[in-house]
Amino acid sequence: MSHLLQKPFGTHGEVHRITPETAGWRYVGFSLYRLRAGESASGVTESREVILVMVEGKAKITGASRDWGELGDRMNVFEKSPPHCLYLPDGSDWRAVATTDCTIAVCSAPGRGGHPARRIGPEGISLTERGKGTNTRFINNIAMENEDYCDSLLVTEVFTPAGHWSSYPSHRHDEDDFPRITYLEETYYHRLNPATGFGVQRVYTDDGSLDETMAVANGDVVLVPRGHHPCGAPYGFEMYYLNVMAGPRRNWRFVPDPAVKWIMDRDA
Repeated sequence: MSHLLQKPFGTHGEVHRITPETAGWRYVGFSLYRLRAGESASGVTESREVILVMVEGKAKITGASRDWGELGDRMNVFEKSPPHCLYLPDGSDWRAVATTDCTIAVCSAPGRGGHPARRIGPEGISLTERGKGTNTRFINNIAMENEDYCDSLLVTEVFTPAGHWSSYPSHRHDEDDFPRITYLEETYYHRLNPATGFGVQRVYTDDGSLDETMAVANGDVVLVPRGHHPCGAPYGFEMYYLNVMAGPRRNWRFVPDPAVKWIMDRDA
């Protein structure tokens, strides 16, 4: 199995924990909790900023010395409604107590104390169509470049219809040469509908030094340290993923694979 493909290490409680140290990079961290009603999860951000994403279900959350009440109203991620999220700066602690069965993603990157704790969504997040034909997909931007409430994090959700592609035409963001391209590490947390399905993700560089094609199952995480990284959803299976990106600067600039650039030029 590819070292880029991370399977859940359980079905309950914390089921993913990816740190810069375990991933072999410098910026992105990602954890995931699957809680039953009444169970709790907690953490300390230390030198990192965090966005908690209520992927599914509801939880009462405290963080950064505040009670944020009950967050979440999307009981199934494939409802595609905007998520409830919470931004916490470095030097914060947090605790979530599940009021229903729920799934909570913990997205993290280096913090600089530049922004206060705040709720993100569901207000202000709207499902946006992107692409053409079987490259059409739907986006919930949680904290991308236009939303100036993070030091490092870029976070978004993508819904790919069955039989469609996304993160395509293939592109890379693995050099620090702004404004042409930015260096951004990235994780993909995948879900499939029906859950018994599979998707495909390829991670590859122009020179072929990295070229991995993975069958992703429901709940898997894919690491993208460098290179192009398209995803495909087979006919019959809808795909969701939660993207977390971070690097030395909070800008998303990419370069397409030369072999598919003509598609971008044609569809522009």
